[in-house]
Amino acid sequence: MRQIVELQQQLVPDLLDVMRKRYSILHTVMLAESIGRRTLAQALSMTERVLRAETDFLKSQGLLEIDAGGMRISESGKLLLEQLEPFYKTMSGLSVLEETIRSHYGLKQVVIAPGDSEESQQSKRELGRLGCQMLSKYLRPNDVVAVTGGTTIAQVANQLTSGTPLRTNWFVPARGGLGESLDYQANTIASTMAKRTGAQYRLLHVPDHLGEEAFASIMQEPNIQEIVEVIRSARIVIHGIGDAVVMARRRRLDQKVIEAMQTEGALAESFGFYFDRNGAVVHKMQTVGLRLEEIVKTEVVIGVAGGKSKGEAIAAIMRFGHNDILVTDEAAALEIAAIIEQEQAEEAAARTQQNERR
Repeated sequence: MRQIVELQQQLVPDLLDVMRKRYSILHTVMLAESIGRRTLAQALSMTERVLRAETDFLKSQGLLEIDAGGMRISESGKLLLEQLEPFYKTMSGLSVLEETIRSHYGLKQVVIAPGDSEESQQSKRELGRLGCQMLSKYLRPNDVVAVTGGTTIAQVANQLTSGTPLRTNWFVPARGGLGESLDYQANTIASTMAKRTGAQYRLLHVPDHLGEEAFASIMQEPNIQEIVEVIRSARIVIHGIGDAVVMARRRRLDQKVIEAMQTEGALAESFGFYFDRNGAVVHKMQTVGLRLEEIVKTEVVIGVAGGKSKGEAIAAIMRFGHNDILVTDEAAALEIAAIIEQEQAEEAAARTQQNERR
C-alpha cells in the first residue's frame, strides 16, 4: 500500500490533498456526533466558504446528513472512514510509526490517533474511540475486564458501545478510589462501561491508598475478598499511564516519599505502581485490587495514553514488558520513536566499543 501511495503522490498529489481534506471533515463530524458549520470550520482551520463546498459534495454522496440542527455522519460515511483508515495511516506515515513502536517493544498491536490529545479534544476523543475498538476486538463472552481510572480511560468508557448486550461479561475496577473527581475513578468507569454495553459490574468501595493495618483489616472482610477475587481473575486489563510525580501528588503521598521515588528514578505510574525509565518497579502502593503478579499473568493488557508530555512515561511502561496493545496519539508516538532511535544509537555505540576492545 505504501508504494501505491508514493506513486499517487508523484502522479496526482492534488488528489491526495483532497482526500486528506474530506477524510478530516468526515472524521471530525463523526467524533463530534453533531456539529455546526462554523464550529467545524474553526476546528479544521478552514474558511466557511471552502467548507460549504466540501460538505455539500459529501452530502450529495450520502456521506453526511445536514439539517438545521447541524451535520452528522451517515452510516455510509462511517463505513467509508473505516475502510479508508489503513490507507490514511499509510498516507500520513502513522502506519510506519505504529510498526516501529510495535516491533521495538514486542507488542501485539500499536494504534495511533492523529494529533496531540493534550492539546486537542478531538484527538482525545479519537484516542478513546480507538481504545474502544481494541477492547471490542479482544473481548470474549464471559470475560472479566479490569479498568483503571483517569481522564483517558473515562473517554474510552464514554464511547464504548455494543450491538448486542454483553450479559456474560463483567467490568470491575482494577483498584480502589483515587480520591479525585468521581467521573474519573475506576469504579465510575467500570459501571459506565457495563451500563453502555449491557454487561454486569462490581464495585470496590475502598480507598486507593491504605496503611498496613487498614489494608490487613479490610482484606479480612468477606465482601471485599469476594470482589478482589473477581478483579484478580480478569482476562483483560485496560489502563492509563501517568507521570510518576504528578500521580503521586494526586494521591497525596508524603513529600518525603515523592522525593525518595524521584531519587530512585520514578518516571511513570500505572496500575498504582511506579516505574523507572527501564521499566523496573521502584515503588509499590499498598492497594486493594490487582497486584503486579496478576498483571504479569493477565492475557490481554491494553494501555491507552497520549500527549507529548507522556512520551517518556509510556516508553517506560512499554519496557516493563507486560503490555500487549498500546493505543496512543501521534504526539506521544513521535516522542517514543525519538527515544527508540536514541536507544538504538547507544546500543550501536556500545557494540562498537566492545568490538574495538576485542
